[in-house]
Amino acid sequence: MRHAPAVAARAVLVLATVSLAFAACAPRVTRVAPEQAIDLSGRWNDVDSRMVAEAMIKQSFEAAGPQNWAMRYARQHAGDLPTVIIGTVRNRTMEHVPVNTFVNDLQRAYINSGLVQVVASKGERDEVRDERLDQQEFASAASRAKLHDETGANYMLQGEIQSIEDSERGKTVVYYQVDLTLTDLQTNAKVWVGQHEIKKFIDRPRFGL
Repeated sequence: MRHAPAVAARAVLVLATVSLAFAACAPRVTRVAPEQAIDLSGRWNDVDSRMVAEAMIKQSFEAAGPQNWAMRYARQHAGDLPTVIIGTVRNRTMEHVPVNTFVNDLQRAYINSGLVQVVASKGERDEVRDERLDQQEFASAASRAKLHDETGANYMLQGEIQSIEDSERGKTVVYYQVDLTLTDLQTNAKVWVGQHEIKKFIDRPRFGL
């Protein structure tokens, strides 16, 4: 039993060492501003999504100056704003790109422009229509939404995201190309075609050389 204190001391030392090891491995979390640009892997991220969406929507209104599609529509329809629906944006890259986030950024940029109105997508409309039908039975006549009174879109925005990657000895260049097309739903005429490019250089340290 003379060795019991030594054994207990060693056990305490082991527990302390394990605790320190876990503490060293614990993640450090720092809150940052959502708009702050932080690139860790060099892949497509939230900043790319927001910046590309805002730049391309702005680009679509600047095309052809005062003759751009939105102003042309307003002149032809007594000042009414054109209505846009965001269609499919396809990810053609080899990485995971959260396309829904990009679509939401596009919608936000369009709405914030004040130059168009945006209607719900096909998937969103199904839920809205279910609610509208439910109101016909349970909501008061004064408050229920009317059937067959939806606003139809005049234009549909569609696009795709592509990428090219080139790597050599720990250095990588990633090139992203985003193409968007705005189509007149009545005539199928493409009223605007836009493109935005991003190129990132990633230098990964090579340890042990």
